Amino acid sequence: MSTGLVPRPMSVTLGEGVFALTDAVSITGEADAVALLIARLHRRTGLSPVTASDAPIRLRIDRDGAAESYRLRIDADAVELTASDAAGLQHGVHTLLQLLAPTRQGWVWPAVVIDDAPRFAHRGLMLDVARHFFAVDVVERLLDRMAELKLNVLHLHLSDDQGWRLALDSRPRLAEHASDSAALGDAGGCYSRADWQRILDAAASRHITVIPEFDVPGHTHAVGLAYPEIAHTPVVSAELEDTAAQFGGGLPVAGQAYTGFGVGFSSLRIGDAETSAFLRDVFTELAALTPGPFLHIGGDEALGTSRDDYDHAIAEVTALVASLEKTPVAWHEAGSATHLAAGTIGQYWGFLHPVDGADEKARGFVDRGGRLILSPADAVYLDMKDSADCPLGLTWANGPTPLRRAYDWEPIEVVPGVREDQILGVEAALWTETIRTEEDIQQMVFPRLAAAAEGAWSTGASRSWESFRERLADLATRWDADGLAYRRIDDVPWRRP
Repeated sequence: MSTGLVPRPMSVTLGEGVFALTDAVSITGEADAVALLIARLHRRTGLSPVTASDAPIRLRIDRDGAAESYRLRIDADAVELTASDAAGLQHGVHTLLQLLAPTRQGWVWPAVVIDDAPRFAHRGLMLDVARHFFAVDVVERLLDRMAELKLNVLHLHLSDDQGWRLALDSRPRLAEHASDSAALGDAGGCYSRADWQRILDAAASRHITVIPEFDVPGHTHAVGLAYPEIAHTPVVSAELEDTAAQFGGGLPVAGQAYTGFGVGFSSLRIGDAETSAFLRDVFTELAALTPGPFLHIGGDEALGTSRDDYDHAIAEVTALVASLEKTPVAWHEAGSATHLAAGTIGQYWGFLHPVDGADEKARGFVDRGGRLILSPADAVYLDMKDSADCPLGLTWANGPTPLRRAYDWEPIEVVPGVREDQILGVEAALWTETIRTEEDIQQMVFPRLAAAAEGAWSTGASRSWESFRERLADLATRWDADGLAYRRIDDVPWRRP
């Protein structure tokens, strides 16, 4: 019997026989994990498991082992899942759900022993809700899919030139004047405080940390719609004109909503007292609203900001975030800033083979006591087309990014001179210039998110493309059952729905 598990566990030993689920199946153990397994088993099989103290399916925490680790033992008589913590127990439940198989005699689990633990602490997905806005229920359903793949971080890109997406009491004009627009001229949107709490609660219930990002000093044209006194006039370059000619959306104009795809033209007025007050208000309130340990400050593509102003901005904002008892995270460009706050986490978005000094900038974080999140654009930027005929997405990151490239890369080989213990983790990213609907998200994220998830969870020695493509095909039968709009791209032996 297949154990088509994604991501691949650290150790899998198949036994003889199966554990058969019946109408009288019962479960005992930690309440949240039991509730999750009961609900998912019912949805998948139609069975209605009950709780009982002497149940043969046992889910418990024993506080032993690495964070998020679990051990699963299944034989014909019992299912024993133990974990080091609640997150590990959830991961084990999702492994159980992936192992579930229909037979002519009914639903069964194969006899197996699995020992499992994550390779990296940070296993994430970034969703850009600034270029296009997505409602809370869309985010909640995406969180479900992330948890199934043992991802544990949702990074929300909440601001950009096209719009601002979170209402703040300290700066109400952001929601009132900077949130109505989006890329391609579509409607915008903004999360209320209640919406934000729903997202935080949904993430926490799935053991997922939310990292909010407000990008500074660039990507701030929308800020200027609400607070023009702190925004510079857009800098129109030849590259920006080329982008407008290719994709439309026009050129940015101060005081007017921007709906194009261009980058690098906007900047805050760094060093002005009004700007510093704005940054202090925004990040102080954001820190109070964020239970997780990280705030992302952006710092990328600040082409409309002078070098001195850029260094000043990165120093000011990372120090501010640190003073609020949060760890700042910034895109890799900020690693070159002269007074980057010690311990800041760098997010590398360059290529698998670094160009233009991106690796040197990334090492700047490590040199100051921080670590790196790896998001190589030509591997795990999921807004890149997966093939030339893909109707959505872009191709600037070394052409289309096929599934195999999303899978076949080794994190410790990307930034020379950076050790594995200096890598916090791996994060896929979905920018949404061309992504307008929930189905668009699903089409671009799946199946490549599964490849990124395995790269973040599984050790290099346990991974192989040939194994992954077979296991992915097994996993996709569950996606078919759920109606997920994934792309049946080439090179995978997809099963018949």
